[in-house]
Amino acid sequence: MYNIRKALFLKISRLHIGYFHEKRKGDILSSVSNDVTEVQNTIANTFHILFRDPLMILGFLGALFYMSPQLTAFTLLALPITTFAIARVVRSLRRSTVITQSLMGRIISHFEEAISGARIIKAFNAQRYINKRFDITNTSHRKTSKRAFNRQTLASPLSEFLGVSVATSVLLYGGYLQLDGRLGMDAAAFLVYIGFYWKVLEPTKSISNAFASLQRGVVSGERIFAILDVDPVIVKAKNPIPIKESPDSIVFNNVGFKYSTEPVLKNINLEIRKGKMVALVGPSGAGKSTMADLIPRFYDVTSGSITLDGIDIRDYEPKDLIGLMGIVTQEAILFNDTVFNNISFGMENVNEEDVIKAAKIANAHEFITQMENGYYTNIGDRGLKLSGGQRQRLAIARAVLKNPPILILDEATSALDTESERLVQEALVKLMENRTSVVIAHRLSTIQFADEIVVLKSGEIVERGTHQELIKLDGLYSHLCSLQTFA
Repeated sequence: MYNIRKALFLKISRLHIGYFHEKRKGDILSSVSNDVTEVQNTIANTFHILFRDPLMILGFLGALFYMSPQLTAFTLLALPITTFAIARVVRSLRRSTVITQSLMGRIISHFEEAISGARIIKAFNAQRYINKRFDITNTSHRKTSKRAFNRQTLASPLSEFLGVSVATSVLLYGGYLQLDGRLGMDAAAFLVYIGFYWKVLEPTKSISNAFASLQRGVVSGERIFAILDVDPVIVKAKNPIPIKESPDSIVFNNVGFKYSTEPVLKNINLEIRKGKMVALVGPSGAGKSTMADLIPRFYDVTSGSITLDGIDIRDYEPKDLIGLMGIVTQEAILFNDTVFNNISFGMENVNEEDVIKAAKIANAHEFITQMENGYYTNIGDRGLKLSGGQRQRLAIARAVLKNPPILILDEATSALDTESERLVQEALVKLMENRTSVVIAHRLSTIQFADEIVVLKSGEIVERGTHQELIKLDGLYSHLCSLQTFA
C-alpha cells in the first residue's frame, strides 16, 4: 500500500492543471484514502482464500471421482446453476459498490467545501443549506451501502443453501443407486463419500464470500488506476533543446486554444521583448489567465505556437521552461509550514540571508519579524493565520527569491485595504524591475506603466498600445478605465 500511495502522490503532482478542473477533489482524496485501504483489506482478507481453497476443492473432488465417478458427475451438473446464482449476486454487488464509492467521493467533497468555505458559510448563515446538501448525499450513501452489504452477505447463505440442496440430492440419488445396486460402494464407503462432499462445501462457501468481498476491492482498484493511467497531456520532446537562461523574446504565433469545444483564444499574435512589461486587460472571461497559463505550458496551444527566441516552447524540457519563470497568482498559494519554507518553496540549499533579503524586497520582513517565531512561525493551512496582504507579500517574496528572468503576475490587490495595497504595489514594482513581465492587470496604477497594454475581448486581441495611446483611441480600454474595471 505504501507503493500505491506513493505512485498516486507522484501521479497527482504531475497531472496537468486541466485534470483538477474536470474532477471532483473529493473523488481524488477518496481514492488516496478509502480506495487504497479497501484494496489493502481485500488483499488481506480474500487472496489467501482464493489461492488455498480451490486446491482443497480439487483434492476432495479427485477423491470423490475416485470413489464414484457417476455420483460425482451428478453433483457437478448443479455447478452451472450455482455459478449463475452467485454471479448474479456478485454483478449486483459490483454495481452497488461503484455507486457507493462515487458517493463517498462526494461526501469528502462536502467536507472539504465546509472546511475551506467556513467563513463564507457563516457569513451567509448557510449552515442549514449545506447541511441539507450533505444529508442528501449521506442518506444516498447509507442506502446504497446497506444495499451493497445485504447483497454481499447474501452470497454466503445462498452458496450454503445451494450446497445443502445439492448434498441432499446426492444423498437421495446415492441412496437410490445403492438400493438399485449400481452405486459401486458399500454403505460405509458411501458415508465416507458424503463426508468428503461436506468438506467441499466449506471452501466453496469461503470462495463465494471472497468473490463478493473482492468486488469492493476491484472497484477501488479501478478508481485508483483511473488516476494512475491518465495519459500526460503535456508531452515532453524526445530530444529537448537546451534553454537559454534569459530569452530575448516570447512570441505568440497565431495561437488558438480551447478547453473543450468552444475556443477560448483565437488568432493571438504578440511579441514580448526581454525586460519589457506587457499588461493583459479585458472583461471577465476574455482569456487573460488562459493566455498567461500557456507560457509555462500549464496547457498546450490548440493551434499555432509560442516560441522563446524562435524555438517552440514544446521543444524544451518542461522543468527547464518552468525554471525560467516566477509566477504570482491572484490567490496567494501558501502551505501549512513555516514562513521560511513557504518563501523558499521548491528551492534547495537556501540560506536565511537570501530569504530575508527577498522578504525585505517584498515588504514582508517587518511583519514577519513581529511574529512569534519570526521566519520559523507556522502560518497555518493555506496561510490562514495571515492577512490577505501578508499572504500576497510572501508569494511575492517567493518569486523574488527564485529570481526568474520571466515573471507572470496575476495582480491581486483589489481585495486589499489601502495600506496593504500600497505595500503590495511597491513590492510588485521592485519585483518587475529588469524582468520580462506578463501582468494580468486589475489596477490602473500598474497598467499605466506597462510598455504595452493588450486588450482582450472574447478571446481575441481588440486593442494594443501604451496607456496614452489607448486612451486616445477611446475604445474598450478607455471604457474600462472610466469604470476602473479590469476584471
